[in-house]
Amino acid sequence: MDLTTETYETKAGFAPDTRQETHVTHAELMRIFDAFKAANDERIAAIERRAADVLHEEKVARIDAALDAQIRRLDELALKSARPQLGLETGVNRASAREHKAAFEAYIRSGESTGLRTLEVKAMSAGTPADGGYLVPDDVEREIGKRLAAISPIRSIAAVREISGNVYKKPFMTAGPVTGWAAETASRPQTTSPVLDELSFPAAELYAMPAATPVLLEDAAINIDEWIASEVEQVFAVQEGAAFVNGDGANKPKGFLQYDKVAEGSWSWTKIGFIETGVDAGFPEEGPADPLIDLVYALKAGYRQNAHFVMNRRTQSAIRKLKDADDNYLWQPPAQVGGRAGLLTFPVVEAEDMPDIGEDAYAIAFGDFNRGYLVVDRQGVRVLRDPYSAKPYVLFYTTKRVGGGVQDFDAIKLLKFSGA
Repeated sequence: MDLTTETYETKAGFAPDTRQETHVTHAELMRIFDAFKAANDERIAAIERRAADVLHEEKVARIDAALDAQIRRLDELALKSARPQLGLETGVNRASAREHKAAFEAYIRSGESTGLRTLEVKAMSAGTPADGGYLVPDDVEREIGKRLAAISPIRSIAAVREISGNVYKKPFMTAGPVTGWAAETASRPQTTSPVLDELSFPAAELYAMPAATPVLLEDAAINIDEWIASEVEQVFAVQEGAAFVNGDGANKPKGFLQYDKVAEGSWSWTKIGFIETGVDAGFPEEGPADPLIDLVYALKAGYRQNAHFVMNRRTQSAIRKLKDADDNYLWQPPAQVGGRAGLLTFPVVEAEDMPDIGEDAYAIAFGDFNRGYLVVDRQGVRVLRDPYSAKPYVLFYTTKRVGGGVQDFDAIKLLKFSGA
């Protein structure tokens, strides 16, 4: 039985639906994709007959929107199931962890900070006075990190390092020692020493300020740890996600699109190489998949094994309509619940901070981001309770320090939508 376009539009919220929606299955997603392919094929055939109709475009756009809606719902379900429970103390010193947890909850609920101050004196901690806030319990910090890894697109595929200082410095070799072949008894000339340089990744302060009512804080049924983590996760994810793509490096991470960019044929270290589509603000009419294939093979084989495409949802929508020379769609929906959509057999990561397709826009990135981009987290998440600034609400100024930048300039390539 074929499902109509109206059915998909209703499921995606384009028309009123009084039925209580329960849960999105992977089979439903595949059926919607089949309907999308059929509608898009009809649109292409009409164009070839020179009988294109605006109704074809509208139909494809509506089903495409419905497909996006189903994918978002599947992502939400996968995120909920991936969130670990708080309060499961697994550390070696459980008594100390419980003491910290109890003192932190007393501080959040009533402002009583004596317990936390005593613990920090015991630990001889420095740099955490009362006016700078108090460290959250370790399990809350871990929970925030896990949630960010699940919902922050670049963090989910990048390398992550935890540091105790403010700057992470990584040495790299700009020129290696001379090497060569030699016979067993032949003399070997003296080799030159390697030339080293270093990359620096400072950690900048990221903050959120959730608010609560006194009634909520007095409610013993409210899990304070869970509340803090859930309130800051989205704010942190949005802010750091934007910085990992477009951050200028001033009091924030440096995004991979902010480095110098050069045509792949002129690539050199400290620059990001790009491939051009050959058409301003679009793909070529003949062989639209060719620029994407060129982008894939601009990356060395060792990087392709763990490579991802990165683009926003509007670019992904345009990619869905493309076919290869054998009339197969390039884009494919996730093969399983919780998986990623695929493009030319590589997973697609949706990052809304990537630019839209436009003239000279670098709208698609491809690479091994685990080797190419480094996220630096300084240990410790701090919370400062403020019951005065927004009475009757209580504000919680929550901060963590995050840095980031490109660590391997050969691991990430860009597709530039411009003429040759």
